[in-house]
Amino acid sequence: MTSQLTVKTLLILGASGDLTGRLLLPGLARLVARGRADGLTLVGAGSDPWTAEQWLERIEESFADENSQADTEGKHELKRIRQESTYHQLDVTAGGQLAGLLKELEGPVAVYFALPPHVSQLACEALAPEDVPAGTRLVMEKPFGSDEQSARHLNKTLVALVPEDHIHRVDHFLGKATVLNILGLRFANTFLEPVWNRRYIEKVEIVFDEDLALEGRARYYDGAGALRDMIQSHLLEIMALMAIEPPASVDERDLRDAIATVLRASSIKAPYRQSTRRARYTAGSIDGRKVPDYAKETGVDPARDTETLAEVQLGIDNWRWQGVPFILRSGKALGTKRKEAVVTFRPVPHLPKGFSGVDAPNQLRIGFGPDTLKFDVDVNGPGDVLSLDRATLQAELSASELLPYGEVLEGVLTGDPLLSVRADTAEDCWRILDPVLKSWAAGHVPLEDYPAGTSGPEDWPA
Repeated sequence: MTSQLTVKTLLILGASGDLTGRLLLPGLARLVARGRADGLTLVGAGSDPWTAEQWLERIEESFADENSQADTEGKHELKRIRQESTYHQLDVTAGGQLAGLLKELEGPVAVYFALPPHVSQLACEALAPEDVPAGTRLVMEKPFGSDEQSARHLNKTLVALVPEDHIHRVDHFLGKATVLNILGLRFANTFLEPVWNRRYIEKVEIVFDEDLALEGRARYYDGAGALRDMIQSHLLEIMALMAIEPPASVDERDLRDAIATVLRASSIKAPYRQSTRRARYTAGSIDGRKVPDYAKETGVDPARDTETLAEVQLGIDNWRWQGVPFILRSGKALGTKRKEAVVTFRPVPHLPKGFSGVDAPNQLRIGFGPDTLKFDVDVNGPGDVLSLDRATLQAELSASELLPYGEVLEGVLTGDPLLSVRADTAEDCWRILDPVLKSWAAGHVPLEDYPAGTSGPEDWPA
């Protein structure tokens, strides 16, 4: 399969950073090896004084796994990209430097800001509309801004440079396969849609628990925390997909309109001590490896009170979901890796007398990475047919042949905005969480702790 590219050059700003080497370039390598980015030119730029040899070495390291598995054509294309790629040292926040580089590159150009949010903001402010060639696409990493006001300011800055449909606010967690799996499950099954509402669903939980600790990311993470890092962007988008009304199509306009409608109706109700929780890991062990106290990790400022585990309860004020709690949770250094959405249905109104055993509410579980589907139901157990037992129906859902960042890059390179967050949605996600962040900063919600390798604070519900 060969994608129809709408850009000729991919310019990565922050090319010497961790994101580029660990995620962006490996994602690009698979895209190229699969014949879905033919003819693309790769250019790196950063503040580090790298030589051409250092840049080439980074590309070779990041391409190595894919190069070993690619067919002859894939190997040839990967080699071509390596040979033609260049690296430029520049200060993107200095007037004229980024503009000068853009004029030298063959367009259209996709500019990927693999930079801290405040640096991306300054870089865009250093550009004038006349500095940006026609057809240029601007790609912004999350978090998009640091609050609603900064997100709105960044949106105004970007739209002054390029049209909205040339702005990609990317969310690598929300791959195309994941999006379409959720939509296919919800809207292609007659039995499911009639019960997908407040009458039959008791609660919806969306969980992203990691067994990884800080892993040297203090520079970014200690200024963000779990609420900004995962819930503000990734989990709110998953929640919206779980809750949207049936769209007319899966085209980007219909789908993004439906997502925006749900988020506008969503909020976290005060008092935040009841509707939110936060905690930070202390020293412990995960799978036999020792994990230091977060507050003592290199680069961490303990006075920031950065949370490594966050949980919030949202409500959606519309006809379908009134009164149903949506619980979003994400954390690091936890004992069990868990990435899933869990829909818990209400108990049956009456169980005929004579049955024994446990009658538990049905649960539908959608796993992310790999994408799976599990449906917990009560059935007659073996032996005593009147005794109820729990059974799980499960299936593997469709998976992409690309890496998460490969899916992101393909959307950018082909001009498909389906996986990009729209301007109003980016602002609304901050509008939902800003009051919580202010409450936490004021100390209204205590920062609890939990040993690394456990499931969180002891008094938190499982």
